[in-house]
Formats: sequence, structure tokens, C-alpha cells
Amino acid sequence: MEQPNLTYIDQICGDDSECKQKMITIIKKELPLEILAYNKSMEAHNYKNAAEHVHKLKHKIIIFGLEKEYHITHEYENELLNGIIKSANEFENILQLIQHFVKGL
Repeated sequence: MEQPNLTYIDQICGDDSECKQKMITIIKKELPLEILAYNKSMEAHNYKNAAEHVHKLKHKIIIFGLEKEYHITHEYENELLNGIIKSANEFENILQLIQHFVKGL
């Protein structure tokens, strides 16, 4: 599994540390809420709604430079839209990886 990084955020913000901090603050606020919403949708077996939350999380995954995990998440989003949960465990591992990374920021 790739390791998350801030390269993309650094490219967007350049030398503007205030911009970088704002982006990190937004991600720290949104990530747990989006994961909670995804989990609630999965508990309710509402896979279409879960796919919408996965779509939002997919963008956070690419922000952290996780290209392979982005593609896995994209495939999982499509699975959910078809009522399939084959890649759920793999997606959960990705979520754990980014949650751990974000907690360390």
C-alpha cells in the first residue's frame, strides 16, 4: 500500500503555509464526518448512498497522493452502485490508512 503524503497540497498551496493549514483543517473536520456517513449507509445496506460517500472520500484519497488506492476506491464506488460489496475490506484498510495519517498532521 502506498503511503499518504502532502505533495498535492504542497503543489496547490506553494509556500503559503496558511493555505496549507486551512486545507488540512478542512480535511480533519470533513474526513470523520464522511466516514461516519459512509458507515451509517453501509449499516443500513443503502449501497447507493454509501457510493455517494465513497465518491467524496475518493477525492480525499487522491489529495494524499494515493493513486493506487484511488483506483481501488473508484472500483468500489462502482461496485456499490451495483449492490456489490466485494471490496469493502480493502476500502476499510484505505480509510484506516488515511485516518491514521490525518491524526498525525
